[in-house]
Amino acid sequence: MRLALPLTLAALLLGGCASHKPEDFNGTWINQQAITAAVKGNNLRQALDANGPVFEWKLDVAQQRASYSNGFEGADGQLSTNDKQWVATFDGGATEQLSLNGDELQMVDPQGAKQTFVRANAPAAGNAQLGSSFEQALYQAYLGGDWKIIEGQGTGGTVRFSDTGSVTGLPGPDRFALCLAGDCATMGGSNDSLWLERNQQGAPFIIKRTGKQLEISQAVNRAQPDEMPQLAAGKRQWLLEQN
Repeated sequence: MRLALPLTLAALLLGGCASHKPEDFNGTWINQQAITAAVKGNNLRQALDANGPVFEWKLDVAQQRASYSNGFEGADGQLSTNDKQWVATFDGGATEQLSLNGDELQMVDPQGAKQTFVRANAPAAGNAQLGSSFEQALYQAYLGGDWKIIEGQGTGGTVRFSDTGSVTGLPGPDRFALCLAGDCATMGGSNDSLWLERNQQGAPFIIKRTGKQLEISQAVNRAQPDEMPQLAAGKRQWLLEQN
């Protein structure tokens, strides 16, 4: 019963400007524009940078909770209404305005920059780390399907990257992760990078996706010992082609 008044108030505040019910905001929303740009382009980081910085929202109207992920870290805030808009407020006073435009969630930051999000078709499990739904959708779109090893150890074999981070068919590793943001991506400079591991031991690799081909090269550190690593492409380890 304690939730009845806030929900009723929210409905009254929004009633004059939209036909959406408050619960229509509930759920996980992902940045599909960033995923589409990544698949169409030749540089993953550039596509994400141009369509970021937020890649996923989780909203819970009843609990008045709002969380978002930028691909590296997340933030939890409070969801409320203000001047017929939903407002997510975070530590330090940062705010984001949220609204629905048809089936899309729109976010406008205090500087007026706008991003749009769509509801995740297959959201990650409830206990999954924030950002997992976007990551899974990106993995499926960017690396999904069967890849044939054209060059490198295991030539002729089939490689499959799952949307949950497992990989089969590559000799050695059984887990992978794309570097999307933060220090992991910064170390690659303008290059895209991929982490490959087995038994919790692994290493970064530089990747280049061109159409249906994916190059995976050894990562060479060009930084001094007392500097942050700066990874560049070394010897090509594998060349994969998507079937």
